[in-house]
Amino acid sequence: MESGPAIFAGVVFALFGGALLVWTATRVRRGEPVAHGVNPVASATLAGLASVIALTLGAWCFTRM
Repeated sequence: MESGPAIFAGVVFALFGGALLVWTATRVRRGEPVAHGVNPVASATLAGLASVIALTLGAWCFTRM
């Protein structure tokens, strides 16, 4: 029964990280800004880093079951 919260958190982190990674890659590929009013390279880097961290946290949650 204690694996329920770990599964839920892992799914949430994995979905968020995957969606953010796809969205960031799509914006960069089209040449559109990832965040308005910010350096394009810095915003793409920060968004990519946040998505990788979220995916890593999701994987870590799955190992806690």
